[in-house]
Amino acid sequence: MIAKVEPLTPARSLRGPFDYLLGSGHEGVGVGSMLVVPFGGRRLLGVVVDVAEESELAPERLAEPLAALEADVPAELVRLGLWVAREYVSTPARGLALVLPPGTGTGTGRRLSARRSLTATLTGAGRAALAEGSTGPLGARQRAGLEALHGGTVRVSVLARQTGCDHPSVRGLERRGLVRIEHTLEAARRPRIGGVGARTTVGELTTEQDAALAEILARMEGTDGEARNVLLQGVTGSGKTEVYLRAVAAALEQGRAAIVLVPEIALTPQTASRFIERFGDTVAVLHSRLTARERFDEWTRLRSGEARVCVGPRSAVFAPLERLGLIVVDEEHDASYKQEGDPRYDARWVAERRAAECGAVLVAGSATPRPESVRRLDRLRLSQRVDGRGLPPVEVLGMVGVSGPLHERTRDALDDVRRAAGKAIVLLNRRGWSNFLTCRTCSRVWGCPACDVSLVLHRRAGRVSCHHCGHRERVPGACPDCGSVSLSRHGMGTEQLGAELERLVFPLPVFRLDADTAADAGAAGTLERFDAAQAGVLVGTQMVAKGHDFPDVTLGVVLDADATLRFPDFRAEERTFALVAQLAGRSGRGARGGRVVVQALDPGARALRHAASHDADGFLEAELGRREALGYPPFGHLIRVVCSSVEHGPQLSAAEAVRQAIDAPEAAVLGPAPLFRLKGRERAQLVVKGQDRGAAIAAVRRAVESVAADRAHRGASYAVDVDPQ
Repeated sequence: MIAKVEPLTPARSLRGPFDYLLGSGHEGVGVGSMLVVPFGGRRLLGVVVDVAEESELAPERLAEPLAALEADVPAELVRLGLWVAREYVSTPARGLALVLPPGTGTGTGRRLSARRSLTATLTGAGRAALAEGSTGPLGARQRAGLEALHGGTVRVSVLARQTGCDHPSVRGLERRGLVRIEHTLEAARRPRIGGVGARTTVGELTTEQDAALAEILARMEGTDGEARNVLLQGVTGSGKTEVYLRAVAAALEQGRAAIVLVPEIALTPQTASRFIERFGDTVAVLHSRLTARERFDEWTRLRSGEARVCVGPRSAVFAPLERLGLIVVDEEHDASYKQEGDPRYDARWVAERRAAECGAVLVAGSATPRPESVRRLDRLRLSQRVDGRGLPPVEVLGMVGVSGPLHERTRDALDDVRRAAGKAIVLLNRRGWSNFLTCRTCSRVWGCPACDVSLVLHRRAGRVSCHHCGHRERVPGACPDCGSVSLSRHGMGTEQLGAELERLVFPLPVFRLDADTAADAGAAGTLERFDAAQAGVLVGTQMVAKGHDFPDVTLGVVLDADATLRFPDFRAEERTFALVAQLAGRSGRGARGGRVVVQALDPGARALRHAASHDADGFLEAELGRREALGYPPFGHLIRVVCSSVEHGPQLSAAEAVRQAIDAPEAAVLGPAPLFRLKGRERAQLVVKGQDRGAAIAAVRRAVESVAADRAHRGASYAVDVDPQ
């Protein structure tokens, strides 16, 4: 038999798979098996992507695998990984790396495996010797070890710690036939899952929930070829999670598995805790904040079938579940579902592909769905909150001519929360203390030496840092150019806003949630403290608006709400609408009701007007009309190619070569155009815009591969982003 193997090497010029001869000892090798293979004088890890009876090469020219790993990957995931590589113009190795067990790596060094421990058990002879008191010439520690084993099997390490009967002593007992030593699998150690926000209760569904669930279940029981994907559009607080829970329960009753995707790691504990509360140990979580061992153990539980439900962010779409019946994509509008590194996959597209391949139902849910989803998926609606309360009133305040970061009416609203000892959430989508520093004397701006951007002041940490590459410096005491100590701070971030709010709402506690605090203490910890507090204010970036359910929040505030409208991005209005509408949905879920205050330079902006009136349908209708007129998604497709190099020049010539090599008559190629320097690399980009997605992707793949293989452009690197966000 011949194993067709894709070696896990990132080289774009590699053209696999490669044939290896399966000899004796490799009878169990099949699609998804992981092999250590000889490759170009090296030992590499490879994945079997196919098996065949014979090869085009003579048997004597084929090498045999050096070893087979114990773990394997479901064949369905092998196909999915290769599809991701093709769809997102990456390499097979990078696509397959997405589906491998955590901790596998790509080399042949040490990797994670199932944990085994050495255990000792009394034999019949040992029990008899203890009963008769005829243990013979044993030392005190060995005798104590035998007596400790009378209660059952004990790990040798525990036995040594409790009785002093160490490993050599136990081996001595084994030689005398008194104990039996075995290697046994250890139980997986479950990661700690926190839980914040309102708890789900099993009660009667609303009429809308019942109708939505019935439609989902009907599609789960449908025949092959029927439409299975749905969009669950429900206002915040309408009970989408309960519909997900009952759909997952139905999948489990049918003997099938389910995946529940959430947009942020910060949201995983909240969502996971609700599913664990309902389904117990059959739920596993996968996300990058777990340790390598925790991720491996959870992956193993899913692979073995011990766990049948996986909850996590975008990478959980590759969970090794078989007989998949349901995939839920919660908060499907969120851009976090797009991977930033190669391959730059979109977990929403991957989920749709995986659902189609295994006959599962895809449920995409959101209060503010993407125009792409509205256009492509059948919609189920939840138009009312489950408690019957209306959505909170939203007041949009113009900031032109207002001094300071807070409007007077915003201050009054926060003061009301302080006096009532209530809770509020304040959103400012900028972290740090100030946006940048300047010298008042010579106008110097502190910039990043590796990126063409200014450094952001983080006052508590005493540093200025780059939010792109992580470069950091101590806060300057004087200007290095002119020696002046007169420095100015410009703009406000969440750190400065938090300090302002601490003065304004004292003695209420202020909790800050952004990328800085999440890295220090964990987002889940901040959310748990806010949830447990009797009163307080949660301030942060867009992380505070994502799906949290706090019934006692009575005020939501959005500062600089139209800042995203000034970004050169065709999705700017969509994101602005979603951000404001999602934050508005965090308020007024309890008996005390709530309100929302939105500050903006242009309070009449279309996205803000629709968000203030909770009019998702009106916004989507206008947005779809604008997208159709301009040929933007969902009425067209975009592919972005970024060429980079250490020195200036190669990136531009490589980008121009890619443009010349793209053979797609129906598509428009825009650029190349220069980009700002990032992480020490000069960059240029071009954008392909066309109607035929498959043809455009194939044309870009051919062009990039041909230019990358040309030694004239060996100084350049290439990054392809299909459906750039």
